[in-house]
Amino acid sequence: MTKPRVVSGMRPTGRLHLGHLVGALQNWERLQQTYDCYYFVADWHALTSHYASTETITADALDNAADWIGAGVDPEKSTLFIQSQVPEHAELYLLLQMVTPVSWLERVPTYKEQMEQLADRDLSNLGFLGYPLLQAADVIIYNAHYVPVGEDQVPHLELSREVVRRFHNFYGEVFVEPQPLLTPTPRLPGLDNRKMSKSYNNTIDLSDTPADVLKKIKQMYTDPKRVRADVPGTVEGNPVFIYHDAFNPNRDEVDDLKARYRAGTVGDVEVKTTLAAAVNTMLDPIRARREAVLAKPGYLREILMEGSKRARVVAQETMAKVRAAVKLEY
Repeated sequence: MTKPRVVSGMRPTGRLHLGHLVGALQNWERLQQTYDCYYFVADWHALTSHYASTETITADALDNAADWIGAGVDPEKSTLFIQSQVPEHAELYLLLQMVTPVSWLERVPTYKEQMEQLADRDLSNLGFLGYPLLQAADVIIYNAHYVPVGEDQVPHLELSREVVRRFHNFYGEVFVEPQPLLTPTPRLPGLDNRKMSKSYNNTIDLSDTPADVLKKIKQMYTDPKRVRADVPGTVEGNPVFIYHDAFNPNRDEVDDLKARYRAGTVGDVEVKTTLAAAVNTMLDPIRARREAVLAKPGYLREILMEGSKRARVVAQETMAKVRAAVKLEY
């Protein structure tokens, strides 16, 4: 039996961090055991907001792919590819634009949110407005049955489903209507308790050295009301303990630290040093696989180019059906 297909992508806009690991990569690794997975470097999506600084996109793409494999994504089990190496994405995106009302794009919740969060950039470009529609093309061109999303991304996928239905209304059925594969993920705060973001410089990167991890965790935000180790502290909402819950598998140790923290009988240094040890233990195999991949000159590029060729075969088959449906055959 053919496995149901899953499609997901990631923008190459810098180094990947722990938020990417718990929010996507750990799930990608699990999904490839059950589904036919297509994972892509969304370099055209990176251009929607980073069009003025493109000099690092290709390097970031390769670096990110090294982290994917480091996190357990297996190119033997999953198809890893680069969006811009499959130009059929752009062709389908163009055709979908013809039937998609602008108001549908303007109502996507993250559109206004991103406009506000990235107020330092001019995002009044057509590409940024249309990025949810490009996402729809990315997914339906592979007849994806499922798209792994968090709850905040469900409106994007619902747009894709609406666009598919509208296209089918005009031209007949061509695409699989993708369904959400909801993936509850812990929300990790940044080191400063703000949203984790490369632009805030508050991340622990998957490629950080053990010394880097220890240094960053020592600077981590904790309970601001706790001025001394003998003052009882708050565990709930404390980033250090959120990270312990996410990355320290020794539950007895975590429970003991929480109890002593609440009682004011443990200092931040011990809590943070223990956390750094747990995070580094978790990252060690990821770093080792990453380094093994990077030690092979040309390996990553070969994996991504081969994956792009395989993906393009599927995309071309879909576009042949699309052109026939739209009556653009000559």
